[in-house]
Amino acid sequence: MPASQVGIKDIAKALGISTGTVDRALHAKPGINPMTRARVLRTAEALGYRPNLAARYLKSKKTLKISVHLPRELALFWDSLREGIREAAAMFEPTLFVDFRSYPRLGKGDVALFEQALTEGTNGLIIAPGDPAALKSLIRKASQRGIPVACVVTDAPDTPRLTSVSADPFTVGGVAGELLTRFVPNGGPCAFFTGWLSMQDHADKLRGFQASLEAFGGGTLTLAATVEAHDDEKEAHKRAVNLLKTHPDLKAIYVSTVNSLPVLRAIEELNRKQDLTVVTTDLFPELVSWIREGTVVATVYQRPISQGRLALQALYQFLVDGTCPQPRIKVVPHVVMRSNLDLFLERTSLTSGGSAAATHENGQQGRRPSAVIGSVTGGSAALAAPPAASPSRSDSRSR
Repeated sequence: MPASQVGIKDIAKALGISTGTVDRALHAKPGINPMTRARVLRTAEALGYRPNLAARYLKSKKTLKISVHLPRELALFWDSLREGIREAAAMFEPTLFVDFRSYPRLGKGDVALFEQALTEGTNGLIIAPGDPAALKSLIRKASQRGIPVACVVTDAPDTPRLTSVSADPFTVGGVAGELLTRFVPNGGPCAFFTGWLSMQDHADKLRGFQASLEAFGGGTLTLAATVEAHDDEKEAHKRAVNLLKTHPDLKAIYVSTVNSLPVLRAIEELNRKQDLTVVTTDLFPELVSWIREGTVVATVYQRPISQGRLALQALYQFLVDGTCPQPRIKVVPHVVMRSNLDLFLERTSLTSGGSAAATHENGQQGRRPSAVIGSVTGGSAALAAPPAASPSRSDSRSR
């Protein structure tokens, strides 16, 4: 059917819903479920009809508000993700207000912030579910109010969230497992460090890791211990020391979160650097020397700035012009080793603390974030001034 002949009745017939529902979806009217709207927009596009909601929204001179709820710990990861969101938001000024709010750590305080955002009002939410079950009813409530929710890093799969952006955790764990089987061909016992296995993201990394040990190592490299450190540095160090003392024959360690420094210090303190092969997660300044000296043979880089950027873009474009993202947006992880470390450092300006200009992963020069940004920490709100005129940098730290 030619696009010029496609109308609301055709879309309604294709979906088996009322023309009123289609009209509300196409014209961004209130009182429609975001998932229903997504179905309508997908079908409209497939049939060749797509409303120009972007022009209509800009003409109305309204400002969108997107609430971003992320943990403070571990800052090495989450600060980079916030940076990606700010970079993406700069492209949509002045019609976008990003309200950053933080809570102590994954699963601790996010429910209250979500409830607060619904009470105060917002057009969309970006969250990192620490306990998806605790947020399920709130995500459903947001959906019923027409407020789309994008998950980043972690997911809430059994909810009506709009999309999820992450470096696929099963793949990340699988890459680490394959690396260790290559570096430790004779096999032996190994250990897996994580945050919380109750979190799907962390559990999926373990599953991917175990699958690769079997597929590429033939079972010669065996998982002797799984350690939950709960993203706590002191706990990670204590558990690492205990692990190394009780497993003197340990051959390899994979730290599947950014909380690797306490584990590395324990290895150094117990003089185990020469007989252990270590793979870590992500890239940050304090990790560089450990890679250069060979204690860390590789790190799996999850590209947090890209994750933040993609989450903001997907949510904004859905709100403005009805572009419906894929249910899951996967960021391809990178493997950083001593041989390509300098290239990554050059691209991220990591050693200079981000003061120099950097080239993005897609080859484009970064632009300074300048959208209207609000921030809330510990419950007190403050409108942030535009950031200083320093160039943005590509992904440099991760979880």
